[in-house]
Order: sequence, then structure tokens, then C-alpha cells
Amino acid sequence: MWDERYDTDDYVYGIKPNDFLRDHVQAIPKGRVLSLAEGEGRNAVFLAKQGYSVTAVDSSKVGLQKAKRLAEENQVLIECIHADLSDFDLGEAQWDAIISIFCPLPPAIRKILYQKVMSGLKPNGVFLLEAYTPEQLHYGTGGGSSADLMQTKQTLIDELPDLSFQHLLEMEREVKEGIYHTGLASVVQAIAVKQL
Repeated sequence: MWDERYDTDDYVYGIKPNDFLRDHVQAIPKGRVLSLAEGEGRNAVFLAKQGYSVTAVDSSKVGLQKAKRLAEENQVLIECIHADLSDFDLGEAQWDAIISIFCPLPPAIRKILYQKVMSGLKPNGVFLLEAYTPEQLHYGTGGGSSADLMQTKQTLIDELPDLSFQHLLEMEREVKEGIYHTGLASVVQAIAVKQL
């Protein structure tokens, strides 16, 4: 599905970074950042331009090819890894930060991935996330049609018990990211820290 979606000259989610990431980049410690389900590279390239060492992981080879092209156009380097998040190894205490921007995963896969996120972060590492909430189904402005793939404040609290939330908010906001995420939306935003 994702290869087909990305197989166009246009960047279907745009080339600008996610608003929440852009507005809170100062919360991310300088160092190594892993971007989950990075897609076409807009967030990874933004972080690389801010001086981060960025690794982008995605299941779409087509998306990652576009990410590399976007990085070259912006004269930055990003590492791209083609992998399925259901069995991707994040390592132990490897990352200063991990970001997840609109990464729709079934709960069973997501819970396992979040265990790896908690292990993969260094002490004081930051997890930054924006996701659609189930309320998004009433808006129809992106995020698909399955509430199971969406998140709430409570699912994040339940699934990330080793992290301390500095910011956790469900809200309604305008999302303008390419042709698939456009319009008023219901989202959850989180910034959480791995305690020492």
C-alpha cells in the first residue's frame, strides 16, 4: 500500500515538517534521533537541518528513495533503513530521541514497538509523538478508517509506563500535510522522557 501511495513525483504528505515537531524541536536533545515510519523524509530532513544525526525507518522503499532525494536537495545526510516496525530492532539505550508522527499501527504491534522504544532510548531520552485519536473518524481529513490504528492519552500512558510525560494533550487542530492530511483534525500530542 505505502509503495503505491508514494509512487508519484509529488510528496504526498508535503515537504514541510510536522507542525508539532517543528514547534517543539527544542525539547529534543541534540544527538541521535530515530524517526519511525518516516515515509518521504520531511521530518527527518527537518531534524538533520537542525543538526541532529537522523535515522529514518520505513517499510516503503519508494518512500525512503524520496526521503534520500529530499535530503540531497536540502544538502543534509540522513540514514535510511528499510524495515517493518513489527520486527525492527531499536537496540538498547541507542537513541537520544525517537519520534513518531502519524504512525498507524495495530495495537498488538504498537505495544511491542513501544517496549522497544522504552528500551531503545538513552536515559533522559525523549519520545515525541503526534497521532490521530479515534475521534478523527468523524472528521475524515486523514488517518484512515480504523479506530484501532489511532491513539488516545490513555493508550499512551498505558503503553509507555517507563516514560514520564512532560506534554500530553488531546486537541483539535488544522493539519495541512500534503493531500492526505488536510483539514480540521483530532490529534493526541506527547513529549515523554525516559527517567534515569
